[in-house]
Amino acid sequence: MQFRSNVASRRGILNLSNIINVHCTMLSSKMLCSVCLSPSIFLVLNTVIYSGHAQINASLSISPDRSQFFEYESVSLSCEVQRGSTGWRVVRNTLKGGTEECPTDWGFFKGSSCTISAVPSDSGVYWCESGSGEHSNAVNITVHDGAVILESPAIPVTEGYFVTLRCVHEDKKTKKTSSNFRADFHNDGSLIMTNTTGEMTIPAVSKSDEGLYKCNNPKGESPESWMTVTVPSSAPGPDPSPAVPVWSISLPRLLCSLLVVSPYLLVTIILVVKCNSRRSMARAQSDEEKKRCTVIT
Repeated sequence: MQFRSNVASRRGILNLSNIINVHCTMLSSKMLCSVCLSPSIFLVLNTVIYSGHAQINASLSISPDRSQFFEYESVSLSCEVQRGSTGWRVVRNTLKGGTEECPTDWGFFKGSSCTISAVPSDSGVYWCESGSGEHSNAVNITVHDGAVILESPAIPVTEGYFVTLRCVHEDKKTKKTSSNFRADFHNDGSLIMTNTTGEMTIPAVSKSDEGLYKCNNPKGESPESWMTVTVPSSAPGPDPSPAVPVWSISLPRLLCSLLVVSPYLLVTIILVVKCNSRRSMARAQSDEEKKRCTVIT
């Protein structure tokens, strides 16, 4: 296995502007582009746009969880909705343009999932949308009629988890698939790994691994797909222990305080001494009187 670090920093989606000349405007949360670029990059850009408007009331799930599919593969999508939230449906935006709803414009229901027998025209951005226009997360699907695809997760991967990418070939006659070929894996246009088993594993994925991936083997080259890595929100730590108050005072202030307090302290001591002295004298006189009374009696 040969692994080579990607020297170039793995950039965010905005760095795609260094590769293509994009002139886009936003209109009602939709991207209208007048560009000359590959369909895969167009779909990636749209995925970022729709994901940027994601809400927390629903999430889109996809089975199998990957971004690329061979022609005529079965793909199921469904909305996982929080309790009390209703009216969500699976919609998409393809290269044809415009928003299409399942099953009115595409696909068919199989249980609670919207299912398609994928063809290249199904390539696009898919998300869940409510009647009030709220959006879930978005996933990018690419349907390839060629011989090689890259199996990479469509749903964002949590930082720290392991990820396996597979460079898969399909025999168009038998429809059998295999990844048992020497394969090169590329991230953001740079070769990062060559593997004889056709797989690339990232043991603990990090935010720096996010980017555009593709692969090639002796049978052909896959399209590009964007892999998103999310950073888990840190668990709230224990409340810091309250600081133990420590009394401290400087020497000059201590002396000053003693000077202020000492007269009062001295007067108090004198009064206590006098009081005790008078009590002692009173007791002595009392004892003397008792003795006199005893003698007289």
